[in-house]
Amino acid sequence: MVVDDHPMWREGVARDLAEAGHQVVASCGEGRQAIRVVAAARPDVVVLDLQLPDISGVEVIRGLRAAWPQVRVLMLSASGEQQGVLDAVKAGATGYLLKSAALAEFLAAVRRTAAGEPVFTPGLAGLVLGEYRRLAAVDEEAPTSADGAAPRLTERETEVLRLVAKGMSYKQIAARLGLAHRTVQNHVQNTLGKLQLHNRVELTRYAIERGLDD
Repeated sequence: MVVDDHPMWREGVARDLAEAGHQVVASCGEGRQAIRVVAAARPDVVVLDLQLPDISGVEVIRGLRAAWPQVRVLMLSASGEQQGVLDAVKAGATGYLLKSAALAEFLAAVRRTAAGEPVFTPGLAGLVLGEYRRLAAVDEEAPTSADGAAPRLTERETEVLRLVAKGMSYKQIAARLGLAHRTVQNHVQNTLGKLQLHNRVELTRYAIERGLDD
């Protein structure tokens, strides 16, 4: 689903996606409209502009995830302002790409977002990881299981988690460890479940907090 208040830009993005083989299930020019239709449209990915005429992109992210929790959100914005990027990620965006990105970069970002991989315009990834490091220095106990014990990860899950924390894609992790792409995805999903986390962005933060990205 494409959400942008500029009709020509919105139609152009939808056309590029369709020509690349993606099914565009809806397009909207306002945030509230997107929230209303997302559960019926059931998109895997929402390509969302940060600046909308009715409500902010951050509010839209929260509304989309509340209405359709499975959705993954790729921000496509003209602004790379730091606070806007961080607010979007904290609200649940999987990735953040500037509108100046090349078409090939955008299409690759959509595919990676659909796979649950965090995607950022070069330079923004460091900003997000830096913020997670700052937050890690402040706080936060490790997630625990129902009996109060710390979740136990297998050796392989820990190995995959270390590579996730380094910003590697599933494909890169699979090549590094000699595993199938699907096997890496399964390890990540199992780890998310054990740690009671929701996506790779949260998983990366967890790993950084525990020094697994060294």
